[in-house]
Amino acid sequence: MRMFISYAKPLFVLPIVLCACSGPQAPRERISPSGKYYGGVFSANETEELRSLFPLSLQQAAAHRIGSQVLEGLVRFDARDLSIIPCLAESWQVDPTGLVYTFTLREGVRFHDDACFPEGKGRSLTADDVVLCFNRICTRDPENSMFWLLQDRVAGANAHYAEGAPADEPVKGISAPDSRTIRFELVVPSPGFLNVLAHQGCWIYPKEAWEHYGDDRRWHPVGTGPFRVKSFERGTALVMERNAEYWGKDTDGAPLPYLDAVRYTFEPDKGLELDAFLKGALSVVYELPVDRTDALRADAGYVVQSAPALSIQFYGLNMRKPPFNDARIRRAFALAIDRQALVDSVLDGLAIVPEHGVVAPGLSGYHYELVPGLEHDPQEARRLLAEAGYPGGAGLPTVHLQVNNNGFGYMRVAEAAQAMLERELGARVITSVLPAEQHFARLERGEPVFWREGWIADHPDPENFLALFYGRNAPEDTAAPSFLNSTRHRDPRFDSLFALAGRTADNTERLRLLALAEARLMENLPVIPLYHERSVRLVQSWVRDFPINGMEYRDLRAVWLEPRTAE
Repeated sequence: MRMFISYAKPLFVLPIVLCACSGPQAPRERISPSGKYYGGVFSANETEELRSLFPLSLQQAAAHRIGSQVLEGLVRFDARDLSIIPCLAESWQVDPTGLVYTFTLREGVRFHDDACFPEGKGRSLTADDVVLCFNRICTRDPENSMFWLLQDRVAGANAHYAEGAPADEPVKGISAPDSRTIRFELVVPSPGFLNVLAHQGCWIYPKEAWEHYGDDRRWHPVGTGPFRVKSFERGTALVMERNAEYWGKDTDGAPLPYLDAVRYTFEPDKGLELDAFLKGALSVVYELPVDRTDALRADAGYVVQSAPALSIQFYGLNMRKPPFNDARIRRAFALAIDRQALVDSVLDGLAIVPEHGVVAPGLSGYHYELVPGLEHDPQEARRLLAEAGYPGGAGLPTVHLQVNNNGFGYMRVAEAAQAMLERELGARVITSVLPAEQHFARLERGEPVFWREGWIADHPDPENFLALFYGRNAPEDTAAPSFLNSTRHRDPRFDSLFALAGRTADNTERLRLLALAEARLMENLPVIPLYHERSVRLVQSWVRDFPINGMEYRDLRAVWLEPRTAE
């Protein structure tokens, strides 16, 4: 998922919006058998202007944090360790060949009450709903940016997409033998298939929402989750209320969720967001302003949570345009940037220098040792630049570095990197700062030559990072937007290794092939890996059962609030 920030509205709005959440709580006495309190409002803020809450076009980390409370898939991640656990499917079986996955749906699951249904009353989930949603993943549509999830995996998916078949036409490998059974037939065994099914692109929604809301469906998520959308004023606030008919139970058999409501605001200023948290108006704040990391050391009664993030920040290089169509110049720029200095001096230690490539550290079984790293070597950088015909930077075209505004240190990192490139290479670099919407629109059209981008894993697998550079995830038409492979990287060696990994049943060999693909990527250098962020958040002391993980995957169904006598 892309990580970006954008300014959406005047800065004075936040105190007005959030102060309504502070003040004394109403008494709460109803508790679960294990002593967990029901009621209360969980309040959070996102600094991003949402682009979509519809599964097929949901690509933002912020939208994922919100949408995962409303929509669900057959399986989901456990927020404690990102393992796969049942969700809408109560169980599943995999045949001995590893090619057929059969899922059994839970009984009693209902879609939220919503205006898209007759008389506004939600209905029961069926296997046909699941099949239709997965068929749409295989259907060519401007709103669908998720085909890559099933591409080369599910039988008939490629043909369905290539032929432009409609969603109501069957896909060979997706079927519903009865109202509670869904079956997937794969082309080859896929050890990571359950991770794919936990991806937001595989969340389930009713056909009625698709038909009723039409082009506006991205702002009207309808699902089966623990919370349903009550109100949504874009750029200001989104309120979700407890789904009284939710199927989930806690370990004592008590109904979930515990919370009465979840409230998100959209203040773009990280400083004001942190101020609101410190005043008690927000339950959590994720990612601090880079100039206010002193909040991590303050003993102010809140909880500081941290975990290594499954993320990467990088600078993209347009390999089709000068000067970065020369591999020597790409490597010279990469070697001239002192990433340790960026982490230590600019980011105050809240990041990790990539020791190898783009894949985040900590993924079990991955062969990181096969992937060469990038050392800070300005002498070699100058040699490469001279070899390319630009000794001391003489004659090198001016390079524009495009970054989106705000974000955790984006602008400060750009300033430092620009100074390094000018000092070490004699390069003339001009940093352009754009609102996120403009930044990513230009990026998707392939317009920038040098730009900032970030990625946080959709699922904990090296494949998820490397899919960003798979040639088949970029359109052949260079005028068409490219949503996943923004660098439009195409390399026969990389693509062959990546595709072979996807066809390999043995997970050890699959991970080895992915590492070899990443090693090839580091030879080509379509990007300069900058740093892996640390996932850090502040949580109010009264918030309970809210574990942190490297994806900042939030599951609020089991979160509860300790009653407070005063606020």
